[in-house]
Amino acid sequence: MAIRIIIADDQELVRTGFEMILNSQQDMTVVGTARDGEDALRLITEEKPDVALLDIRMPGIDGLEVCRRVALTTNVVIVTTFEDDDYVERALEYGARGFLLKDSGTALLVEAVRAAANNQALISPQVTDILLNMARSSDDRTAIHDKDLEMLSTREMQVAQLIAHGRTNAEIAEALDISLTTVKSHVSRIQNRLELRNRVEVAAKLWAAGAVE
Repeated sequence: MAIRIIIADDQELVRTGFEMILNSQQDMTVVGTARDGEDALRLITEEKPDVALLDIRMPGIDGLEVCRRVALTTNVVIVTTFEDDDYVERALEYGARGFLLKDSGTALLVEAVRAAANNQALISPQVTDILLNMARSSDDRTAIHDKDLEMLSTREMQVAQLIAHGRTNAEIAEALDISLTTVKSHVSRIQNRLELRNRVEVAAKLWAAGAVE
């Protein structure tokens, strides 16, 4: 079954370009496009897509607020031109499964949609740099690490660190020479132990704790 996608962006050229790229994939179909946040919320309610690609700056309701309202039921990937620490932090807080810059390229866009549809996460390299800078400026890294991350086993920490580097389940399985089913079990336990909602929050936790090798 094809991944059903909503695209929300106030620029028609961006909407059209993304739609052409994603519809060219055999496993994807764009079921609607929106030019503002209100229209995006309506489409998400009506179409119940697997993934919503949301721009941040849109007329009326912005993409971050749309993400906050729908992230519990829809996999959100934030796509923007803005490299801003606050945007990244809020997107992660609101439950986004991916965060891409618009110049990240076609391949990364497609990969991010597939990852989100499979309850995984993908963050563009530029955003990973922002997370690293946030970690360096954090005043309570040690406290976070001592309190939360010490609950993870050695293998779970290895998996968590690979998540923080944006690896998919398949890539983690290959890197650690374990089965895909085992990886999924580890990911689930990591999220439960740390009381986090998704892989992006796991990545943010590790970066903030200074625990990424």
